[in-house]
Formats: sequence, C-alpha cells, structure tokens
Amino acid sequence: MTQGYVHIYTGKGKGKTTTAIGLAIRSLGWGKSSFIIQFMKGQPCGEMKFILSLNNPLITLEQYGCPDFFYPDDRSQFALHREKALAGLKRAEEIIGQGKYDILILDEILNAIHYGLIDESSIEEILLSKPQEMELILTGRFASEKIIAMADLVSEIEEIKHYYNKGIDARKGIEF
Repeated sequence: MTQGYVHIYTGKGKGKTTTAIGLAIRSLGWGKSSFIIQFMKGQPCGEMKFILSLNNPLITLEQYGCPDFFYPDDRSQFALHREKALAGLKRAEEIIGQGKYDILILDEILNAIHYGLIDESSIEEILLSKPQEMELILTGRFASEKIIAMADLVSEIEEIKHYYNKGIDARKGIEF
C-alpha cells in the first residue's frame, strides 16, 4: 500500500470489533501484517484464541484491559482501568514508531476516550503521526466529531434490534 487511511467503526450496533478483525483477516490473506490492540478488554475472547492458534507472525493481538469489566459508575477500579488503557496507548505509539505493520487496529479506543481513560489529544497525536502507508482502524461507540473529522472512512453501525433487550447475555463465539 502506498497510502494508508484512518477508519472509524462506531455506533451502538453490534459488529465494530468484528468488522475490524475481519479486515485484519482479509489483509492476512494478501500477506499484509496487522497489529491489534484491544482496550478495555482483558477477558478471553474468540478472536484472540483464533489469532493465537494461527501462530502467524503477520498478525498479533494484545489486550490492555482488566479481567473485570469496566463499569463507568464504579470509580473504585477506575485507576486500574486507566493504567491498562495508558499502557495500551503507549504500545500503540511504539507500533506507530516502528512503522513495520501495514495495519494497526485500536479496538474500543473510542470508548476508552469517552470514559476518560485516555485523553482525546493523545489519539489526535497518533492520527497525525501514523506512517503514510499504515492503515489505522479505531473502534468504539463514542467517536467524537473531532476524531471523525480527522478520519478518512467512518462507518456507523446502528442498532435497530438486539436480543440483549430481551435479557439474553453475551454468548461465547458470537459476542466474545
């Protein structure tokens, strides 16, 4: 690739992470390398199990989240969640600096910004410093107008109907 672009997958609908991971899998088929950083996720998930099972140096996934879910109203764990998110941000800066990956996915980073775990200005710096040929993907529910303006592609995934509203919990292999 001679020109990489900034993608945002946002909105309240299901499928933002799935879209980003699908892009990484597609690019792997063409011999391109991807580095995936998951923010606010520290639990086992199907995409991590699959990527690890590939044992392929062209695709890497690292999680920077706590084993417990983040609850915005529970301030008792906020500092720990912030520490993990900042470590993920530092890792993203390292990956950008190396310039050796074709694709960098910052999964759920928009949520981390929204909840104050990461400052929006840090993401602005990442967007401005990415290598020209790198594709950069940001996911999460809460894309700000400023970040949207800096992106080249923005897709909003809208929830029209979801079985969560009937009390159905997240299912292994479907939601995680």
